[in-house]
Amino acid sequence: MKNNPLITILKGMVVGGTMLVPGVSGGSMAIILGIYDRLVSSVSSFFKHKRKSLLFLGTFALGGGLGMLFFAKPLMGLIERFPMPMLYFFLGAVAGSIPLILRQAEIKKFTWRVPVYILLGVAVLLLLSLLPTGAFDSEMKAGAASFLFLMVAGFIAAVALVLPGISVSYLLLLMGLYDETMRAIGELYLPFLIPLGIGLLLGIILTTKLLEQVMTKYPQPTYLVILGFMLGSMTEVYPGLPSGWEILLCIGTLAAGFFAIYFLSRNEKTSAEA
Repeated sequence: MKNNPLITILKGMVVGGTMLVPGVSGGSMAIILGIYDRLVSSVSSFFKHKRKSLLFLGTFALGGGLGMLFFAKPLMGLIERFPMPMLYFFLGAVAGSIPLILRQAEIKKFTWRVPVYILLGVAVLLLLSLLPTGAFDSEMKAGAASFLFLMVAGFIAAVALVLPGISVSYLLLLMGLYDETMRAIGELYLPFLIPLGIGLLLGIILTTKLLEQVMTKYPQPTYLVILGFMLGSMTEVYPGLPSGWEILLCIGTLAAGFFAIYFLSRNEKTSAEA
């Protein structure tokens, strides 16, 4: 079960299908599905276990690509048509993952450090949300300055891609690059995509290497800060209070999201112990 390629593809499809939804983090979905740690270690130790890491990452990437292709647009369509119930489902999914993250943090006793680390993660997300949209906006013209700018933007986007709770689409929107990136992907405009991709690749490699070391040496603070990131991201997803007939529907989707992820994480724990 743990090394089943089909399960890896399915989890990749879920991550790929949801990561383009504004406010929803691909890293959060990966940690919710119990595949985050393995993704980080596979990228970080790629050259130590090339064949094994390549097989796993390739399988996951295949699922992610299929998820973007088949599920991203229908999912966005559902959110546009039923925004409140769908966003409450995502809120429930994040809430359902909290017990999993607390288990990984291995909290043996409650101390003042626990809320401090969580609040630190929340504060970082809230500070990001205060940045004006398009703060890093720039005209994308040919030249060394544009190439360097896009590499830096790709590196920043990679940090969002790796860290749970930070939405890649939201960060691209803050940098004023969301529409241009979507257009460049649609037109396969390589002068834009190549430097962005180089920065993204470098960012993923360096961030995951650092993150794995921090998770190994300081697991409790790291997972608690990640929990703060995820709780902070809920403010981006939160659509407000429903009214009328939507109240019961939103309660239902909130509960469905919570229990689906809660029981999935319980199954992951059982499989790992088997």
